[in-house]
Amino acid sequence: MKTYRTRSKKLAGTRWAEVYKKAFTIYKQIRAKSKRRPYIKSAFFKKDKIFLELYWHHLHEKNNLGDKTRRVKFFPCALELIGKSTYEPESKENPNNRGEIVHRFAGITADDDLFFIQIKEEKRSGKKWLMSAFPVGK
Repeated sequence: MKTYRTRSKKLAGTRWAEVYKKAFTIYKQIRAKSKRRPYIKSAFFKKDKIFLELYWHHLHEKNNLGDKTRRVKFFPCALELIGKSTYEPESKENPNNRGEIVHRFAGITADDDLFFIQIKEEKRSGKKWLMSAFPVGK
């Protein structure tokens, strides 16, 4: 799988509150541009909309604050990866739900950290949702 090198750096900080505040500020700017659901247009999916709401729901389901902090640091890198990468993702049918396809994109931050994002695609409607962004290892 090819990895896309982002120009964005991961968010600085060690505490959940400070990193979350920075990431949610970026999200609020995107949310203000749309009257309905916040989205980013994807380069790979021919400018289809990738909706962002599910990312926050999935993130808040996590109980470990360290894990949540580690994941949310990659939010700006994930947005750039969605918007600019034309590399083929690793795609497979969701084993838990046959009506969905999960696409996994790989990226490298400007700090040389390898990370993945997952996008869920509903087969019937074709809607795509950002599910998660997470680093490799550690």
